Amino acid sequence: MRSLLSFVVLSLALCSAAEPTVSPYVQYEKRVRTPEGWSLKGRHPPDAIVPLRFALSQRNINAIGEYLMEVSHPKSKNYGKHWSAGQVLERFAPSGETIEVVRAWLLENGFESNSVKVTPNKGWIEVSATTEEAERLLQTEYNIYSHTTGKEHLACDSYHLPLHIAPHLDFVTPTVHFDSRLTRRSESSDGQPARAVGQPGSGSSPKTTGSFAGSIANDLSTCDQFITLDCLRALYAFYYSPVAASKNSYGIVEYTPQAYLQSDLDMFATNFSRSLYGKAPYMISIDGGYAQTQYQGFGYNGESDLDLQYGMSLVTAAQEVTLYQVGDMVEGASFNNFLDAIDGSYCTFEGGDDPTQDGIYPDPYGGGYKGPEACGTAKPTYVISTSYSYNEADLTPFYTARQCAEYAKLGLMGITVLYSSGDYGVAGNGGLCLNPNGTQTLGGKIFNPSFPSTCPYITSVGATMVPPGSTIYEPETACEEIIYSGGGFSNYFAMPEYQKEAVDHYLQNYYPDYPPDIWNSTGVSRAHPDISANGANYVVAVDGQFLLVYGTSCSTPVSGAMFTMINDARLAVGKSPIGFINPTIYSTRFAGLFNDITVGNNPGCGTTGFNATYGWDPVTGLGTPNFPKLLAAWLELP
Repeated sequence: MRSLLSFVVLSLALCSAAEPTVSPYVQYEKRVRTPEGWSLKGRHPPDAIVPLRFALSQRNINAIGEYLMEVSHPKSKNYGKHWSAGQVLERFAPSGETIEVVRAWLLENGFESNSVKVTPNKGWIEVSATTEEAERLLQTEYNIYSHTTGKEHLACDSYHLPLHIAPHLDFVTPTVHFDSRLTRRSESSDGQPARAVGQPGSGSSPKTTGSFAGSIANDLSTCDQFITLDCLRALYAFYYSPVAASKNSYGIVEYTPQAYLQSDLDMFATNFSRSLYGKAPYMISIDGGYAQTQYQGFGYNGESDLDLQYGMSLVTAAQEVTLYQVGDMVEGASFNNFLDAIDGSYCTFEGGDDPTQDGIYPDPYGGGYKGPEACGTAKPTYVISTSYSYNEADLTPFYTARQCAEYAKLGLMGITVLYSSGDYGVAGNGGLCLNPNGTQTLGGKIFNPSFPSTCPYITSVGATMVPPGSTIYEPETACEEIIYSGGGFSNYFAMPEYQKEAVDHYLQNYYPDYPPDIWNSTGVSRAHPDISANGANYVVAVDGQFLLVYGTSCSTPVSGAMFTMINDARLAVGKSPIGFINPTIYSTRFAGLFNDITVGNNPGCGTTGFNATYGWDPVTGLGTPNFPKLLAAWLELP
C-alpha cells in the first residue's frame, strides 16, 4: 500500500533482514504538530496499560492500481469485468510470514505467548503492554494530551520499528494519530463546536447566504441567481428517465448529527418535484446512525437536505436512493466506519480501524449504540456520493494510504466513489494553509490539498457557476461566489498514469507562477479535481424555508445522479456498471465529452490560486458533464 504514496513524503528505506533479532530501528511515523484544541498534559504513568495493536501488511497491495486499471481502462480486454468481494478478499489476504515475523519479534521482547493475540481475520496483532514496555518496544515516549472539551488522549510524537519488522506493518496504535473521528457535537470552552468533519461549522460543509426575497421564475431566465432542477437539467442536457431502476442503486452518505428533515424534502418536492412528495430515501443505519431531530438548523440539516433533495429528484421517483446514515449521537463515526459496513474485509484490512481515530462499537460511552460494529452489513450501491472531507494534512500518510486502497477495492467491485474537492480553493477546510513546520493556520502560505480528493482511486468533484448576468446557454466559469472550487496537487499521493497526459499538458502550457516551496511543484503528484458541476445559488429547503446554498457539496450529488443514470442505461442492455471512471474519462476516447471550463481561479493561502484554462486544470478538472455525449460513449463500451 505504501506505493500509493508519493516519494515526496515517504522516505523510509524498508527492507528485509536475514537476522531479524539484530536489525536496527528506523523511524516509522512522526507527527509534526499537535492538532488544534489539544495540549500536552503530562507523561503516561510507566505502569499504566497501553493496548498496542499492530496493523499487518497485506499481500499484493502494491499491485492494486494495476488490477484496477485492468477492469477500468476502456482499452483493456477486461474492461467492466469487475471482481466479487470474495475475489478481492482472497487476493489481498495477509501472508503467514508477516504474522509469524511480527509475533516472533514480540515474543523476543519478553511478551508471553498467550498474551500476543492475532485477530480472527489475521489483520491485527494485539498485545497489552505497560507504558514502560511499549516505550522500549517502539523507542518512544507516551504522553497524555487534553482537549478543550475535557477529553484525554494517549499519543506519542513518533515511534520506531526494527528494519526487518517495518515491511510487515502498516502502522501501530496508539501512537501518533489524533482525533479524525466524526464525533458528536462537543462544545469547547468558548461555546463553539469542536472542529471535525461533518460537524456544524465544519469547513467541508455547504455554505449559505440565507433566505431570499421574491419568487423564482418558472423558466430558465434566473439560473444565474437561483439554481433549480430545471437549470441543472438544461446546463448538462440531463433529461433521462430510468428504465432499469430495480437493477440499479445510488447511495448518499451522511454522518450523524447531520440529518435530513422529511418536512424539508416535502417542501422541496411540492415546489420542484411533485412525484417525490412524501417519499423518503431508503435508510441504512450504520453503527447506530439515524435521522436525528434533536438538533436542527442549517448546520445540522443543510448538508443532508441538499444532497437528498437534488440527488433524489435528478434520478426521479422511479429510482430508489439509499441513504447511509453513519454513527450514533455519542461516539460518532469516520469514513472508515462507513467502509467497514459496505465491505466486511475492510474491518481487518491492513489491520482494521484505528481505535484512536475511528468510532468503536459497541459504543463504550453512556447512551450510545450498544450493538455490534457494522462489518459487511450494508450492500454498496453502484454509485456513492460523499460531500465531506478532511485536509490531507489532518491525517498521516499511512492512514490515508490504507483508506485509499479501500477505494481501489471498491473500484475493483464496480463501484463509483465521488468526493467533493473542497470549498476553499488551494487552501484547506476553514481556509487553513500549511506552514513550513507542517502546522495549519489561517496565515499559512503553503497550499493545503483535500483528502480523500487526492486519493487516485476516487473521483474528485469541483464546482462551477453561472456568472451573474449570464444564461445557461453561455459557458460556466469556476465557482467564485461564496466558495472557491478546491483543487491542486497532493503532498501524499503519486500521480496516477491515467491523468499524466492531461496534467502534463497543463503544467507544460500553463505552469503556475508560484515559488516551488508553496505548492507541490514536482509534477509527479496526484492532481485534483477530476470533474466539476455547478455549485452556486442552489435553492434548498432547510428547516421550513428556502435558502441559497453553495459548495462542492452541491456539485457532488448532482454528478452522482448523472453517473447513476448512465449505469441505468448500461444495466438495461445487460452491461456492467461503469465502476471506477477516472481511467475512462481521462482517455482519448472520452476527449471533448465534458464542457471545458476556461475562466476562473481558486484563491487561497494569500494567492489567486490556480487558473481554469483549456483542457484539464486544478480548478475544474476536465470540466462539467455533457450527459448525452457521456451516455452514448459509455454505451459503446463493453
